[in-house]
Amino acid sequence: MAADNAKFKKLLELTQGDYKAFLYDCDGTLADTMPAHVETYIRLTGDAGVTLDPAIIDEFAGLPVPAVVAEINKRYNSTFDPEGFAETRAQLFYDEYIDKVKPIEYVTDHLIAHAGKLRIGVVSGGDRAAVTKTLQVLGILDLVEVLVCAGETPRGKPFPDPFLAAAEKLGVKPAECLVFEDGNAGVASAKAAGMPWIRIDKV
Repeated sequence: MAADNAKFKKLLELTQGDYKAFLYDCDGTLADTMPAHVETYIRLTGDAGVTLDPAIIDEFAGLPVPAVVAEINKRYNSTFDPEGFAETRAQLFYDEYIDKVKPIEYVTDHLIAHAGKLRIGVVSGGDRAAVTKTLQVLGILDLVEVLVCAGETPRGKPFPDPFLAAAEKLGVKPAECLVFEDGNAGVASAKAAGMPWIRIDKV
């Protein structure tokens, strides 16, 4: 807890400024879901006889699932259907893992501390049902004004579209939004959108 408190205070210091909106990624930023997500990939690829190195999931963290599956196919010479795999994986995560998700407390506490003072959005590469349920499990769904999820913009992260869509829905200029991320794709997306950003795993 002490470490979390120190990180929370540091995050508060880093986020002082003339911002009008905070935009948070979900998986790996607000919710400690990455171990569960990795497990779903390992289970599904294993069922097809592919022994997946879990590091590939971290490497492509933040990319939409079909894009990750395309990379798995390249690396393992496998033939998974990216869209079908994404649907099956989302269902497995939803059915067996989502209720056990824990918050990344210093980030969820930061969101809670600013709800009602600034506009709050969540921008995720996950599908809407899973992200909504995750935020519900974390007890913060009611504090989020805008949700932008996988497949809801022409292009996902690392392109700017998801963050720009969130800013537009909130009626806030991109430069007045601060992004909270944990992956390279998300940071690239924020940069491309012209938004300042913080890597929460580097706080």
